[in-house]
Amino acid sequence: MLHLLYILAFTTIAFLAVRNLICSLLTVGLESQSSSLKRGLSTCDSYSQSGRIPHPELLDESGNFIDEPLLVMRSVNVQEAREQLDAIYNFELGSNGEIQDEKRK
Repeated sequence: MLHLLYILAFTTIAFLAVRNLICSLLTVGLESQSSSLKRGLSTCDSYSQSGRIPHPELLDESGNFIDEPLLVMRSVNVQEAREQLDAIYNFELGSNGEIQDEKRK
């Protein structure tokens, strides 16, 4: 009897999870279609017309949208990366060595 209860509970939870997944996919699909129709509008206009508030990280200090990339990566060769890691490691060893010397006194 307990096995049937577990099977029923698992089936119910699985059904709810699949239903939620399908609803989420439909919502994302409808939002992407509606945003493709508004391609003529700027990002700020589309947010103001939809009534949604943009994320604060997308705004600068004056409240305007940032149009530049938020993450810029530069390539580093292996030797430069190794030197930077060695410098960090040696700095940490130096600070730990000072603490250990203070404990001995």
